[in-house]
Amino acid sequence: MRKHPRGYSIDYYAYLSPLRMWNASFKVLLSVSILLICIIADNIYVSAAIILGMGYLTVRKGNVHFQDYLALLRVPLAFIILGSLPIGVSISKHATGDYFMNFHYFYFYVTSESILTAVRVIVKAFGAISGMYMLTLSTPVNDIIMVLCKSHVPKLITELMSMIYRYIFILMDVQYRIRNSAESRLGYRDFKTACFTFGNSMSSLLIISLKKAGMYYDAMEARCYEGEMHFLKEDKPVETRQILMGALFIIIIILIKLFTEMEEGIVV
Repeated sequence: MRKHPRGYSIDYYAYLSPLRMWNASFKVLLSVSILLICIIADNIYVSAAIILGMGYLTVRKGNVHFQDYLALLRVPLAFIILGSLPIGVSISKHATGDYFMNFHYFYFYVTSESILTAVRVIVKAFGAISGMYMLTLSTPVNDIIMVLCKSHVPKLITELMSMIYRYIFILMDVQYRIRNSAESRLGYRDFKTACFTFGNSMSSLLIISLKKAGMYYDAMEARCYEGEMHFLKEDKPVETRQILMGALFIIIIILIKLFTEMEEGIVV
């Protein structure tokens, strides 16, 4: 499976994933458990095991192409790196640290400890993200909303989630068409023209989005909308094999944490 013609769509992968037939409540419970374990454990080996395990499940079992999976991971990569830079790099008026750069008035410096801390944060963040990616790339939003409804989340929140989620893809489709139209007219041939085109595109997107919002509401009323949205509930049984696999993976990552902590204690 390769790139979607109009970019990466979460729904595109979720509806095509063989993991879609798994029970949604089980997948939500598994991904949230993995997320909490990754954050609480704060162990680089545990985070690496989660990245590998969830990546294997998403790519191998979920039929997401490896290159597409890496491309999807690039989205949070920039935020993670920017968020980790202040942890690894510090500023001082004097030359200090293991490595430093002189900017005359101040120094950028790093230490082995700060680099290790930044790497731990990056790996832990990717471990948590890989757990959530397993859920989002294998579970349509309607199934997730159904789980939230079963968990007695207020209907107002679930309805807003559904409408906002759907409307995001409507705006993405509109923006895609506007950009293609602008590129066909050489609207991005140089920086000045690109800035002018971008401004016009955003104003057009605002106007079209307001029209689309009205059409979206009219479509809901045409389907007898009376202030409450109803979602199709499809019960999928949880297989014993899936429960055993999930429990085994959680046990493995817990054992990894225990063994690594024991080795660190022995070394100390």
